[in-house]
Amino acid sequence: MGSSKLINSDFEGLLAESVKIHGHLCPGQVLGVKMSILGLSQIAIEDPKGKDRKSLIVFVEMDRCATDAVQSVTGCSLGHRTMKFMDYGKMAATFVNLKTGKAVRIIAKEEARDKAKKYFPDIEDKYKAQLEAYKIMPDEELFEVMYVRVNIKPEDMPGRPLKRVSCDICGEFVQDMRDVAKDGKTLCKPCALGGYYTIEDESYGK
Repeated sequence: MGSSKLINSDFEGLLAESVKIHGHLCPGQVLGVKMSILGLSQIAIEDPKGKDRKSLIVFVEMDRCATDAVQSVTGCSLGHRTMKFMDYGKMAATFVNLKTGKAVRIIAKEEARDKAKKYFPDIEDKYKAQLEAYKIMPDEELFEVMYVRVNIKPEDMPGRPLKRVSCDICGEFVQDMRDVAKDGKTLCKPCALGGYYTIEDESYGK
């Protein structure tokens, strides 16, 4: 694995910036920062918050501390549609260069947890040992690198919505082509498939 050419890729500086956003220092923050530096270097993104900001999309597979670190380093976010959340529950992220099509998936190795203790055997708290070890462990011990291809649909790209329609049942508007065709009707996903919420007061807002 090559070394990163990321502009301002001072690890300690990027970690400090990430911690400021996340609120505390933890092993996940260290992994997320190092994962991002490695991923960006592998797809030749040197300035993710500057000249390369329109060339990058990141898919994160976990809603954990590392995701905040990935957002901090890359500048990608859900609001800008440059970060995509895939609810896989895996400590992994895929970095995509939109200009070249090159993509790399970085996965944190499970065995790195046990190796961390060998680096700092005198630290009894395993999380503190992981925190310090992850800072100095080489990428080869921390991560697996998987070269992948990601086909991003037009409706998933940054920019204005390609489509905006109202649901035939609830009347709420759906954009970015997330509507569902069912029984000849145009529906939102909660009406078609069930949502994460249930309505307790039908009169609210009316």
